[in-house]
Amino acid sequence: MNTPPPPRTSSRSLRVAAVTSVTLLLLAGCSGAGGDSRLGTDAAQSADGSGLKIALITHGGEGDAYWERVQKGAEAAAAKDGVDLTYANDSDPAGQAQLVRDAIGDRVDGIAVTLAKPAAMKAPVAAARAAGIPVVGLNSGIDAWKSQGLLEYFGQDEIVAGAAVGDKLNALKVKHALCVIHERGNVALEARCAGVKKTFGGETENLYVEGTDPEAVDTVLTARLRQNPGIDEVVTLGAQFALDAVDSVKAAGSKAHVATFDLNNDLVKAVRAGDVQFAVDQQPYLQGYLAVDSLWLYRTNGNISGGGVAPVLTGPAFVTRTNVAAVAKFAAAGTR
Repeated sequence: MNTPPPPRTSSRSLRVAAVTSVTLLLLAGCSGAGGDSRLGTDAAQSADGSGLKIALITHGGEGDAYWERVQKGAEAAAAKDGVDLTYANDSDPAGQAQLVRDAIGDRVDGIAVTLAKPAAMKAPVAAARAAGIPVVGLNSGIDAWKSQGLLEYFGQDEIVAGAAVGDKLNALKVKHALCVIHERGNVALEARCAGVKKTFGGETENLYVEGTDPEAVDTVLTARLRQNPGIDEVVTLGAQFALDAVDSVKAAGSKAHVATFDLNNDLVKAVRAGDVQFAVDQQPYLQGYLAVDSLWLYRTNGNISGGGVAPVLTGPAFVTRTNVAAVAKFAAAGTR
């Protein structure tokens, strides 16, 4: 859920070609007696689901290693299932909402979407459902996916993850934690810091920074650390911000340690070097993979993971210096 510059970016270039050629059959999905009313109306597709059109629409920005992992997972599932996948993204909620409307106009067979700002997505998600298009959620919106009528959700319960971080900070004897929020209004980020505060026995404060401006992040964080030398832990909510925080701690002459949510290859190296204490991995590759695969399974076999009432959790998993070697090769390959 990282939000790198620039905002209002979009990409609709990814297309994963169907890998199996079979005879096309017209499958008419309906909501009559004995069926699931959420099946809607099926488009033309092959008997095994090859040729289905699925759109993955996120609030991520271009060039973000986190969202590249989500996209890689989605791409792997699409290749396995033989579906036509479109990936589109916009960090502006209005732009993301329009991308959902575009997918509806393209008559896709399923949509996977993030709900970082649920209110902005309510109307387009409702429009997709009205058009008979099944929608699943991933990454953000664990408290909103059921109320908005999504079939399934794949991600991390951020309150639970934050609470686990708070417990870990207690074990490390931390006294004052600074939780750095890099995007205002992002419900998942707010929940992470709220979770930390829920269980952490020391003092907790939130620091809001503009995540799209790395220099501003460094300036604000360095200044806060200089103002309060009692801060002994910086908790960031994205891998790249943890690496920035390491530099800010040094620049401020602070004795604070750094911990973070999310993982990438550079962060793995920082954990191995001891510059970052630990990372909370929510497995973005898995989120993308499961979201696409779930729509294929729903269209071809009527499956609904979690029964449509419970989220499928992909985290939290702690990556520390003691176990980082086990995930290092996957991080280097861009899948962890």
